[in-house]
Amino acid sequence: MSATTEHPPPNRVRTWMLEGLSDMGKPGGHTGPHAEPEPAHKGQRWYKVMCLTGVDYFSTLGYQPGIAALAAGLLSPVATIVLVVVTLAGALPVYRRVAEESPRGEGSIAMLERLLSFWQGKLFVLTLLGFAATDFLITITLSAADASTHLVENPHLTGALHGHQLVITLFLVALLGAVFLKGFLEAMGVAVALVGAYLALNVVVVITGLWHVATAGHVITDWSSALTAEHGNVFLMIGVALIVFPKLALGLSGFETGVAVMPHVRGDDSDTDEHPRGRIRDTKKLLTTAAVIMSVFLITTSFITTLLIPEKEFEPGGRANGRALAYLAHHYLGGAFGTVYDASTIAILWFAGASAMAGLLNLMPRYLPRYGMAPHWARAVRPMVIVFTLIAFLVTWIFDADVDAQGGAYATGVLVLISSAAVAVTIAARKAAQRKWTIAFGAISAVFLYTTVVNVFERPDGVKIGACFIVGIMLVSFLSRLARAFELRVTGVELDATAERFVRDMSSRRMRFIANQPDRRDKAEYRQKTEQIRADNDLSEQEDFVFVEVTVTDPSEFEAELKVRGEVLHGRYRVLTLESASIPNALAALLLHTRDLTGCTPHIYFEWTEGNPFANFLRFFLFGQGEVAPITREVLREAEPDRTRRPRVHAG
Repeated sequence: MSATTEHPPPNRVRTWMLEGLSDMGKPGGHTGPHAEPEPAHKGQRWYKVMCLTGVDYFSTLGYQPGIAALAAGLLSPVATIVLVVVTLAGALPVYRRVAEESPRGEGSIAMLERLLSFWQGKLFVLTLLGFAATDFLITITLSAADASTHLVENPHLTGALHGHQLVITLFLVALLGAVFLKGFLEAMGVAVALVGAYLALNVVVVITGLWHVATAGHVITDWSSALTAEHGNVFLMIGVALIVFPKLALGLSGFETGVAVMPHVRGDDSDTDEHPRGRIRDTKKLLTTAAVIMSVFLITTSFITTLLIPEKEFEPGGRANGRALAYLAHHYLGGAFGTVYDASTIAILWFAGASAMAGLLNLMPRYLPRYGMAPHWARAVRPMVIVFTLIAFLVTWIFDADVDAQGGAYATGVLVLISSAAVAVTIAARKAAQRKWTIAFGAISAVFLYTTVVNVFERPDGVKIGACFIVGIMLVSFLSRLARAFELRVTGVELDATAERFVRDMSSRRMRFIANQPDRRDKAEYRQKTEQIRADNDLSEQEDFVFVEVTVTDPSEFEAELKVRGEVLHGRYRVLTLESASIPNALAALLLHTRDLTGCTPHIYFEWTEGNPFANFLRFFLFGQGEVAPITREVLREAEPDRTRRPRVHAG
């Protein structure tokens, strides 16, 4: 549908802020409210994108060994092995399947969205988006807080920076936002450099730690003796490890971001949007390689930190609290290497928020604007970066940049998303009649659902924080949808040959449409309706009409294309039939399209709807119908400010 008015050229700030929307500064671009963002790039090789998601996944080494030690004590290496088994045998197969089912980075949310329609589907998706926002935003704030912890606890800086952790964390969050405002794709090389340097330094720390464990033989015997005395036999150890496993769930954080950044994977030149086989294959490589690398590091680091660090140092206030590997780096490799390690850890923890921010920017604009639950500018990157950065400021201030306080919310977000992914792939396997995969994925789903429930009971603050995000998203979403209720939200109108013939035939005289709610569709219905419209509007017998009948499909949908079909009923009455999520929007779009097609101003005639106006508005808002006449007129007024060109609405 063509634009109806001339718009002044946007100012430079607005153009910069909305860069990426196809209606900004591009001649011939779609100027309506439904413009799609242009593809920003052709993607990167999978190993580079692995570094992008790896700044989140691998950075958990900065705090995961300490969390494992606090949760499991001497049993930390055994509990970590359980985590690795769940990672490789559970999360990895699940997300490899998710990559097949949603190659555009929608993740398991898109898979589950297909199962539900109408408002229950939208509410379900908004709930999952709330947990996704919890996961990604807490990733940003927790990682920045842990980076500031490493900075403050550095022996050379603790005197100068002690007590300023909140300010440092806010600065790091702001710096991350500034990177995205500048343009994130240029920072892909930074992610590669950070991950390469960080993993190399960790290899040095791990080898050094293993050397000290091997050369000090009593360390292993002391640990094994204490472990046996505390837990008895191997089976009891495994049982306790399974119980504490939910507390170690932070080590699974990289999978959701791995799928979320999937659109950045280049794939093959032969890939199409419908069949991106190369992207799917390379994303599976990305997920598998990252999981294997991380599994090796998780086992080795939990082993050396448990054996070489005194238990009291892991406690709050201890020198290894939240920075176990940094403690070993300083203790065994000296202050210079330790400082370099701290700098690398601080950098990757700060940049860990980059993959989370990329996930948010891929996920939220994919759903909320399509549901009408976000302004049009939410499709652009920079405005959303500012919104997410401000929310991250608020979360950081509420938690006072405390890493431990945010752990519950982080784990809850991670586990809910992994559980939803496991359930989604189980359903997908069942629909594909893959019995063995259905059983396997069902068992994996049970493990993750159990872990999620246990985590919620042990750390209810996590689900409370997630609930706050859910309520916030729903409230903002419904207020946005309410604000956009009268927006013209039809992306295009297509008339079949019969419908176009009706319209062009009427254009030689006055174009008059009658809005009719189809009932029996017999001859009497159309005759009585015609007589009533003529009587109500004092029209002569010579006036000719075409009926328009709209069937509401899914009223929770916000925008769609309109297909109009023409037919002649009872050898006399011409009828245009169409399906839409909203009757007033469909009628307004049809009127504007026929005006632009013929150059004539159409008229449409309604009956007033009986009932309370507010109740009728709610019926329109929720179910796409209600008081159709005034809402159609309001949609037309919003879409066409020029009264002389606006289609005429009559009600009697």
